[in-house]
Amino acid sequence: MTTSTSTLQESEVRSPLVRDQLESSAKLYDDPTRKQGWASKAYHQMLAEYYNLQIPADATILEIGCGSGELLSQLKGRQRVGIDLSELQIENARKRIPDATFHVQAGEDLCLTGTFDCIIISETINFAADAQRIFEKIHSVSHPRTRLILNFFNNLWQPLSLLATAVGMRSQQVRTNWLSHSDVRNLLSISGWETVTQTHRILIPFSVFGLERILNRTLAPLVPHACITIFSTARPLPKPPIKDQTVSVIIPARNEAGNIEAAVRRTPAMGTHTELIFVEGNSTDDTWKEILRVADQYPEKHITCIQQTGIGKGDAVRAGFAAATGDILMILDADLTVPPEELPKFYQLIASGRAEFANGVRLVYPMQDEAMRFLNLCANKTFSIIFTWLMGQPIKDTLCGTKVLLRTDYERLAANRAYFGDFDPFGDFDLLFGAGKLGLRIADIPIRYGDRTYGTTNISRWKHGLLLIRMVLFAAKKLKFT
Repeated sequence: MTTSTSTLQESEVRSPLVRDQLESSAKLYDDPTRKQGWASKAYHQMLAEYYNLQIPADATILEIGCGSGELLSQLKGRQRVGIDLSELQIENARKRIPDATFHVQAGEDLCLTGTFDCIIISETINFAADAQRIFEKIHSVSHPRTRLILNFFNNLWQPLSLLATAVGMRSQQVRTNWLSHSDVRNLLSISGWETVTQTHRILIPFSVFGLERILNRTLAPLVPHACITIFSTARPLPKPPIKDQTVSVIIPARNEAGNIEAAVRRTPAMGTHTELIFVEGNSTDDTWKEILRVADQYPEKHITCIQQTGIGKGDAVRAGFAAATGDILMILDADLTVPPEELPKFYQLIASGRAEFANGVRLVYPMQDEAMRFLNLCANKTFSIIFTWLMGQPIKDTLCGTKVLLRTDYERLAANRAYFGDFDPFGDFDLLFGAGKLGLRIADIPIRYGDRTYGTTNISRWKHGLLLIRMVLFAAKKLKFT
């Protein structure tokens, strides 16, 4: 038997980008003038058929992001519970399903008692502020035999989805997370879930006088990648023990005077001890002076101040790593486009042993408008394909500044550096190639990527782009054509 409570849990420290997304979602779905798409009813009936194929009649069910209860009302089960961050949607759900239980909660702040046999997440991860956090939270309401069943949009349907919204077929939504099937597998994996099945469903998502049923049953299985939605089933894995570790956060800083204090204030304490190591790199503004001032003002933050003697971020990172005393080494770019509040995710992944190298990924969630120029985005996506081929394991984003590994693994990597040579001024490729050469398990951690609020980027698009191509060719010779 499962019981629940509507008491909201005080959320942990989260980045402003995640907080803004949750607030935008609540505002939109609480708007009484928001219209329901005219194709919604038929689509939810189709989804319900597939969910009911997998849900036992006597199961206890929890739906994360239940909205007005349109899907949950059609699901079988002896107990149904739904949560949603919109008070208006929950009010409508209670009217629709009087015998079910509902709570006003975001999935990122899930706080219920008891466990459920089936946990349903229907498209919620497409609009979630932090899908990884939702997957982590639902462990608290799972038992060893719980099955997580979710569906999410197929990327191929992105243009048609925008058109459907424009003509009123689909309800107005917040900005969509267009996740690939591999993105979802990875998010489940780093959150402690094992993907059991993954299938494509529904070719025609609206009613066409019964023709949609015939096509969805006969044609859709033959052209799966054209279907609108992907269903995944996952089971919880035993939670690995978290080994207490100390942490060194390396912050390379060149012309970042306006971000130094925010970096110190916003970086969470992790493990048994956290130190911050600023490496100032030949700035033309007051960055060095500001680092010294902030270090003096925040002695409890254990700040070390270094001025690099070489040139480039790669040299700064290596100088910071050489001064680090922590068990786990982290890189945080001083521009704070990767929110410092995301760092505990990296700590948990490494400290639990689920991965040996944690790589930040900016290409999963929507970015703020000025976060990355279009050509840079195209280049990053291209490099992700090339690097996945080179490394033999998925690498979604090669140039995200946030990378985390054990100090002992870094020392092995540094000792093996002669194989590739000192060829990388950025530091990202040096670490990724070294990790690949050592056979480290690399895991991507999706993060929300924000606009720069101070200064300008230190990256030259064309000059550094050509340099990246040269490094890829060099790495291919060392890793593939050997």
